[in-house]
Amino acid sequence: MASQWHSLVSQKLFMARTLLQQADSDTEADSYRTLQREAAVQGAIELALRARKLLLVMIARLYQQKNEEPESLTALSALLGTELPEVNELLALAHLPGSWWNLLDQLETSQSKPPAARKTVSAENIIAISAESGPDRSTPALNTLLDALKQFADTLEDRHSEW
Repeated sequence: MASQWHSLVSQKLFMARTLLQQADSDTEADSYRTLQREAAVQGAIELALRARKLLLVMIARLYQQKNEEPESLTALSALLGTELPEVNELLALAHLPGSWWNLLDQLETSQSKPPAARKTVSAENIIAISAESGPDRSTPALNTLLDALKQFADTLEDRHSEW
């Protein structure tokens, strides 16, 4: 049963990576290309977030919770306790700045809010500097995140398939 969940997590991560590759292809240049890239990046992030939720369900299934579908790490901890190695690892990742779990939390927050208003240039305000704030949404950063999430899911599957 866990293999089906692992397969579903892997599928979402593969599709996210495919969208990121599409975002980086240099086939068109203009505002349409910018729109396509943003759609691909946001789609990849949403698929990664979905994969993370499915990973929580996968862990619940590994521990014989056949009807539970925890939506968060807090819900998984409440369901299974914090003594399990998987829950401990995820809790540590959640509190580790720069971890894939932490970055996904930041991405989820940033994608759930409207974008910040950008400064405009006017005659009185010649210099308008607007640095993008928020989590790193670059293709390399997102690919690193996807690799780490995939590695965690693969390790989890390997660990439990030995039993």
